[in-house]
Amino acid sequence: MFKKILIAEDHESSSISVQKTLEELNIPNVDYVYYCDDALAKVQKSFREDELYDLLITDLSFEEDHHEQNIQDGRELIQKIRELQPSLKVIVFSGEHKSGIIESLFTEYKINGFVRKARNDSKELKKAIASVYVNENYLSLDLKQEVKKLNSYEFTSYDITLVSLLSQGVLQKNIPTYLQNNNITPNSLSSVEKRLNSLKDALGVTSNEQLIAFCKDLGII
Repeated sequence: MFKKILIAEDHESSSISVQKTLEELNIPNVDYVYYCDDALAKVQKSFREDELYDLLITDLSFEEDHHEQNIQDGRELIQKIRELQPSLKVIVFSGEHKSGIIESLFTEYKINGFVRKARNDSKELKKAIASVYVNENYLSLDLKQEVKKLNSYEFTSYDITLVSLLSQGVLQKNIPTYLQNNNITPNSLSSVEKRLNSLKDALGVTSNEQLIAFCKDLGII
C-alpha cells in the first residue's frame, strides 16, 4: 500500500473524512494542506529531502480567503506538481458532477482516479486508492456510465467550437465569419447549420438554447 500521501483539501470536514479513511487503511505518512501553494511547497520539500510522495489526493475548487495564492485550483496544482514529479499518482476528490469535466481530468490531466463527494464517498475513496495502487485507473460505475454516455455523442472540437460561439452570443449566421478568420473548416453557413441540426437531433433538443444548456450540463463548454 502507499506509504506517503499528500492531501490538498480546503474544507475541514472533508479533510477529516479523508483522514479517517487513510487511518483505516493504515497509511503511515500523510500530510494535509488547505492551500494549493502549500501542497506544491510540500512536494518541493520532499524532493530536497529525497522522500517523495506516492499519491496526491486533491480537490478541484479552493475557496479564496485572506491568504493570497499563486495556484488557484486543483487542475493547476496537478500540472505544477506533475512538472516536478511526473510519476506521482493523483486522485481527485471533488463535488464535480459534470461528465465532460471528469473525462477531461483523465484525458488532459492524466489523473489516476476520481471520487465524487457524496454519500458513501469514504468507501469509494478506499476503492480508488486500492485500484490506483495496483496501477488501475478508478472511476465509480455510475460515473463511468455518465462518461460513456458523453462519449457516445462523439463531440468533435468543431462541434465544441460551434456551441461555444453560440453560448458567447455569436449569432448562427455570423459563425462562418469567425471560422473563416480562424482557418477552421468547413466554414460555410450551410455546413454550420447542418452540423448544429445534426447535434440537436442526436441529443434530442430542438433549439440552440437547449443545445447550449445541454453542453453546459455535460461540462464540455
